[in-house]
Parts: sequence; C-alpha cells; structure tokens
Amino acid sequence: MSKDMSRTERKQAKKKGKKTTPDKKKSSLLKKIVIGIVGLLVLLFVGGASLFAYYASDAPELTDEALVGFYPSTLYDKNGEEFHTLGAENREQIEYEEIPQVLEDAIISIEDQRFYDHLGVDPIRILGAVFANVTDGFGAEGGSTITQQLIKLSVFSTLQEDQTLERKAKEAWLAVQLEQELSKEQILALYVNKVYMSDNTYGMGTASEYYYGKPISELELHEAALFAGMPQSPNGYNPFTNPERAKSRRDTVLYVMAQNEVITTEEAETAMKIPVEEGLIDHSEENMDELVFDSYIQEVLEEVREKTDLEPQTAGLDIYTNIDLDAQQRMFDILNSEDYVDYPLEQMNAAMTMVDVKTGAVRAIGGGRNQKELRGFNYATENNSSVGSSMKPLTAYGPAIEYLQYSTYEQVVDEAWQWPGTDTTLTNYDNSYKGQMSIREALVDSRNVPAAKTLQEVGLDNAEGFVKGLGIDVDKLNAGDTDGLVASNAINGAISSFDLAAAYAAFGNNGVYNEPYTVSKVVMQDGREIELTPKSNKAMEESTAYMVTDMLKDVTNYYQSSVGIPGLIHAGKSGTSNFDAEDYKKMEEKGVSVPSDGVPDTWYTGYSTNYAISVWTGVTNRTEGYGLSFEDGSRTTARAIYAEIMGYVSESVDNGDWKRPINVVEVAVEDGSMPAKLPGPNTPEDEIVRELFIKGTEPTEESTEFGVELSEPTGLKATYDEKSNEVQIQWDAYTLTNEEDTPLYEVTINGETTETEDTSAVYTPSPGEKVTISVAVVAYDITGPAATTSVTVPGIELGKVTGLKATYNKEADQVQVNWDDYPKDDSMDSVTYSITINGRSGTTQQSQYQIDDPEPGSTVEIAVAVVSNGKTGPATTTKVSIPKEETTPQDEEEPEKETDDTSSQEPEEETTPDTSEDDGNTDEAEMNGANKPNTNTADDTADEE
Repeated sequence: MSKDMSRTERKQAKKKGKKTTPDKKKSSLLKKIVIGIVGLLVLLFVGGASLFAYYASDAPELTDEALVGFYPSTLYDKNGEEFHTLGAENREQIEYEEIPQVLEDAIISIEDQRFYDHLGVDPIRILGAVFANVTDGFGAEGGSTITQQLIKLSVFSTLQEDQTLERKAKEAWLAVQLEQELSKEQILALYVNKVYMSDNTYGMGTASEYYYGKPISELELHEAALFAGMPQSPNGYNPFTNPERAKSRRDTVLYVMAQNEVITTEEAETAMKIPVEEGLIDHSEENMDELVFDSYIQEVLEEVREKTDLEPQTAGLDIYTNIDLDAQQRMFDILNSEDYVDYPLEQMNAAMTMVDVKTGAVRAIGGGRNQKELRGFNYATENNSSVGSSMKPLTAYGPAIEYLQYSTYEQVVDEAWQWPGTDTTLTNYDNSYKGQMSIREALVDSRNVPAAKTLQEVGLDNAEGFVKGLGIDVDKLNAGDTDGLVASNAINGAISSFDLAAAYAAFGNNGVYNEPYTVSKVVMQDGREIELTPKSNKAMEESTAYMVTDMLKDVTNYYQSSVGIPGLIHAGKSGTSNFDAEDYKKMEEKGVSVPSDGVPDTWYTGYSTNYAISVWTGVTNRTEGYGLSFEDGSRTTARAIYAEIMGYVSESVDNGDWKRPINVVEVAVEDGSMPAKLPGPNTPEDEIVRELFIKGTEPTEESTEFGVELSEPTGLKATYDEKSNEVQIQWDAYTLTNEEDTPLYEVTINGETTETEDTSAVYTPSPGEKVTISVAVVAYDITGPAATTSVTVPGIELGKVTGLKATYNKEADQVQVNWDDYPKDDSMDSVTYSITINGRSGTTQQSQYQIDDPEPGSTVEIAVAVVSNGKTGPATTTKVSIPKEETTPQDEEEPEKETDDTSSQEPEEETTPDTSEDDGNTDEAEMNGANKPNTNTADDTADEE
C-alpha cells in the first residue's frame, strides 16, 4: 500500500461503506439486532448473559465530561498554600484531522487491528484473550479494543489489580454504548488525547511537543511507532529514562505495522535503525522543580482515586495535602546529591517516608535516588523489600509485651535452635550464640534466635493480630503464595518504607495507630468537601508502646556514632536483608559475585515524639554483583540518611521524651537472675540493671547470688550441767529471706569452730574452765555476725601440802625438803608443786627438793603448794637455820661467845604465806643452793678440816 494514498482512500480500502459521521438520533431495528447479537457473544465469552446483565446494570454513567473534560486540580500544602496544579499545563487537545495517518496506522496495528470493523468489542480478540487467560491465568492477555481502553481511561482505574471480570463486563457494555453515540474518528481522537505518555504528560498531541518539540501532524514513522507503543507502560517505555525498552517496544510496533501492510518491510527496517533518542528534547532542568515533590504527588493521585473514585488529573479538584515542602525539598536534596550524605556505591538506590507521629499525616516522600522521570517507580511506596530485623519489634517483642506481659528484662537463651518442624538451624549475624540474655539486649544486638523463640511463645495468631493493627498486610509479607504470618517473619518480611514508618509511629504515639495519608480533604467543583483524614485506632496498650520505645531508645544509643542527634530523644531499629540462594545462583551463572558481607537491602526506621522516618537503601538489580557492605560504608548509609533528615526536621519543633504510663514500673533487677529477682544486699552495682515491668508483674524476691544481709542469731544461752559435766548451748532458729532455704550455724567454743544445722550444741569443760561461745549464721557463701556468751565451770578445791619438813645435812652441806604426795583424782589433769625458797619460786613434779650449799648462818624459809588444772592451792611453809662455819682452836684468841642457834630448833609446823603473786615459773637452778632431790641413804659426817 503506497504512502501517497489519501486518508480517505486508505479508509475505503480498509472498510467499504464505513460510517464517517456520527448520527446520534437514528437507530435502525437491524442495528439493534446486530448489537444484541454482538452483546450476546460478548456475554458468552465473559461468563454468561445473566452475569453480564447483572454487572452491566451497575455500570456508571458515561458523560461528555468524563470523555472530554479536562479540569485542572490544585494541590495545597499542609499550611493550605497552593503549590502545584495537575493536568492543564501538560495537555494539548487535538482534533482527529490533526492525527497523521502514520500515527493512526501505528495505533490501530498495535492496539486494535479490527477497530473499524467491530462495534466496541472484538469477539475474535476476546476469544484469543480468553484462551490465553485460561492457560496462563486471568490478566495474561487483554482483549480490549481502543474503545474499551478509552472507557477505562475515562471511567475506571487503570491499575492492574482493578482488572476484574466485573470491571471488564461494565467496560464492554459502555464501549458498545459509546460506539452508538460517536464515530470511530471521534473515539480515536478522544483516545489519542486521553492516554498518559509519562513525565506527567497526557495525550499524544502534548507528547509530540514535549518529546520532539513539534506538532503531532509532523511526526515521523519511528516517532509515531514509539508513541503508539507507550500507553501500555508509559514510564517503562519512556525514551529518556528507559531507552532500551523504549526502542524494543517501538520496533515491535514497526514490525506489526509491516505485517499489517500499512508500511513496507524496508520502511520498518529503516525506522528500526534510527536511535530512539534521536530528536528528543532535553527536559531534565525543566522537570527538576516538579521532581522535588513528584514522589509525593504520585501517592496523592493514588489516594484520591482510591478513596473518592475521582480522577484528580481531570476532575478540577482542590486537593489539600499534608506535604511539608521544606522537609520534602531537603529529602529530595539528600537523595539526589552528595551534599549531605556520601553514597559510596554508585549503583545503590535509596528511598524514605516521613510521617507525623501524632496524626499519621505523611509529610514527605523520597521515591528514589537520582530521579529523572516524572511518575516513575516510587521506591518509597511500591518497593516491598525485606526489612530484616526491623520486623522484630512488630512480630516478636511488641506482641510479647502486649499479650504475655513480658518485661524488658524477660530472659531468653540465644543458642543453636531449629525452625519448628525443620532441621534448619537459625544463625545470628555473627554466626555465634551468646546464651542467656534479656529481650532488651537481644533487640539492641539484633539477635535472631531470641526473636524467633519469642514469636513462638507469642503464637502466630497473636502476632498476626498485632501486625494487622499496625496497618501491615500480612499476606504481602512473604514472597509466593504464602498467606498470613509465618515463623520466619520474626526476623524478616516485605514492607514499604511508607507502611513501616506508620507502623513505628504507633510506638511513638502511645500505641495509637494512624493510617498514613497524604490528603486530608478534597473539595469538588460544586463546593462539596470529601474528608479523607482516617480515624485513629488503638493498636496496643500504652504500656506496650512505651516499653518497646524504651528498648528502641537503647538501639539508637548503640548506633550513637551514626544516628545520634544532639539534643534529640528518639528510638529506632535497623534492618538488613540477605541475598537468597536463587540470587547467588544467577550471579554465579553471570560470573559475578558480591562482597563477603554484601547485602541487597539495609534499613533504618526511627521516630521521635514528632516524626517517624523509614529509610531504605539497596541495589535494585540483585544479580549484577553489587551489594552493600561495611567495607565501603554503604551498609551504614541508611543510618546516615535518617540522621540527616531527622536532625533537620527536628530543628523547627519542640522535642521531648515519652511519659511513662502509670501501669509501668521501673525496677532494679540483678542481672542474670532467671526469673527476675531483686538485687540482694551484696549484689555489686555493676550486676544491677534497671528494667520496665507491667505493674503487678515486677519481682518481689531478692536474689541470693551474691549473698544476703545476715544478722546475728537470737536467744543464745549456755548453762553448765554439773551432773553430766556438760555446757549446754542453745539459740533460736534463723529464718532466711527465701524461707525455703536452710541456714548453717558456725559455732565456736574456746577457739574451736564447727558447723551444724541444729540450733544447739554440747561442750564438756574442764573444772574451773571459763567457756566462751559464739554462734553465727552461714548462708549463700557468707557468714553473718556472731552472737556471743560465756559460762564459768566450777573448779577443784585444792588443799595444803602435808608432811612438809626441811633438814640441814651438815656432812653434805644440803637442806633437804620433803612433803607428802598430794592425792590426785579424775577431775585433775595433772599435779605439780610450787616451791618458794626465800621468796624465789619454782616448780617441781616430785614431792622432795634439796638446796645445795646454803649460806652458813642463814635461815632458809620454804613454802610449798599444789598446782592442778591451772589452780594453785594454799601453801605450807617451814624454815631451817644453817649453822655458821666453825674455827680451829689455834686460831682462837678468845673463847667463842655463845649465840642463838636456830638450826636446832624445831621448824614451824605450818604457815600460810601469801603466794598469789607466785607465778611458779622460776627455774630451779636460780634458787639458793643446788636444787636436786636428796638421794642420800646414810648420815654422812662432814670433814671438819
């Protein structure tokens, strides 16, 4: 077919006698019959006449406004000030006559080859689509005509999840109706003006000016083919941002056009060789301002459509948003420059969401790093990457406090542990286990095993209810067909930063959850207001929120070097995902690898009393050999982003701490006690931690790990029983703090110590012994103070020594002292004698004594007493006179005078000298004369010469 044929000739060649002008009033019986037959066929294909009639009866009214009207909508920020207008500035309406034949041929070839033949629906195409949907699942292939697509763009949502059988039935019914009201040319023109062409551009006429800077009538073949293919995925086929995909789609259109013989094969091949970027006008600088809040506007559009069924692009609405333009600008600058945060890995992406803690109002959204296209993929709202350990407060510890009344001290053992029902062992990030620890320690150090164990204790049903209360869709947490919570959700699960920020905000809002929302109200053209502020819901007890927050404040302190913000009290949690086996397999096939500590995603979600911010960083292609690592610092970038934006937005508001609820008590606990115990009196300060308990569940029992404060026993007394010759000792039983424990008693009697469990003891004393007793309590490896008492045992009555006599033996020049042996009984341990001679004392065990070489002319006084059992009896005394030396006759000049000689006198029978000062320790050799027993057996006569 020649390019030079006129438009009329082309249409006549396609369809002879085709209607060219609309006739809105005429309707023949034949036409109605044909419509009925076509309608019946459609009904058969979509499930039956009755079902179709039921659905079609509820189809919305198709109005000119919906088809043609373009009314711009105005957006207002949180302060009620206008900041953006949607729609009008990016629309250029064209008439059918302005559509070049090459564009019409391209559209019809790729979208609806029997456009000029059907009556709004294409039974042949529907059959093909039905077959594909039966074999590959519903939605595998569409059977929509251009007319149906126009209906969808004008009346219904374009989201994939809204492509239901009911919607399709209504769409088909309205398409058949529209075909009776408008000509094909009008329908095609409306379609060309309606389609979205990426970068916030609507209609191909506007797109022609935007992309190529020329009117639509001047489009060339390769340009027309690009435009015809873009509506299927506008952002995906954007030639600025996805040139490779755009070229592939363009070439597909060219190929189909050649097959339909609207162009030649040579024309198609020539057009395919033209670079898809050729002729494009650079709008990067122009789009920069709008890109700042583009991620936010994307959510605004979705929210308005979902909650009002209105199309914000065309309905002329006043949309009052919650955007904080200052925060939005800083968030954009952080993500799209390196002026605030260093991005060590070029391939890494990042996104974040900021929510008002008290209301749930979304203040800012950062949809991605280095954004270039408008309405592109929003990584803050659409990217459900695994949040890793950020799940732990949501599925494990929060529910444990809520349902099991765990304290922040609750002990759990970090040990080798297998997932229930499997032989798969769960490991921690450091491939080690740390044993018994509190859930606070486990959360701060992000231990996996304690979290998984805690979820098992809570139960999946309880945890699922808790998570749902935080607005999280549990059916989307896990890949595949898994519905509901599973055991592994203790440590991972897929959530967007949009939803995660809102979930964490509930912890900071005393347990009250607010659905995150970007639009507070919509005012329609007629002045009617639609309130869109969601209602608040109590997600958990205030005590639960406070206790989780208190633990997460410790996480923030743990990461002080990276997330610390001077003067700001805030709480938060990090999260990390891992490459799975399939990722590693694909990388191996490609011959690439990631660093040993490389991961695909890292998170940090934190909150103050004002804002909650969730930050994601990661690689968008998990199999290209890129991974965030500590080596280059990319694994800590999420924390740096969080600290930068949280610090900035917190400068302009009053920040405070959370107030502890009245049903939460802080208690000092001995660290390591299990179950929790109060510190004992001897617990070291460094073994005491302060933890939070629900009032009424706090510990009351003191620990005895380091001993207790013991007092001396009471009732100690000792008495001497003369009959049994025993000292009987008794004391009161001692009651320990832990009454089930039994103490020992340390009993010391006159320096000898024993231990006993009894409360009595017996001691056999010596006569006259003073018995000193002390008793102390022994418990928990310590000994308390002792109670003491004493008793003196009656002693032995010692008598005097009898038979004491002393004689002087002149021949031996000795004084011989003798006395009777003292009678010894069983009560006496031994018998010795104290002997005192002229005031000098000594002891002897024998009953005799001799004094050698006494001084001539002297008098020797002698006292002897018995000594036994430490006592000394009364002394018996005597004395003896020693004669003077005699002189020879030749030496005498005068006769010797007679003197008193007492040596021949009889000694005194008994005297009782005072011997109390005599210690009995004087050595015998020190006494006067030679001290030795008298062993002479006969009287010796001394030699006078």
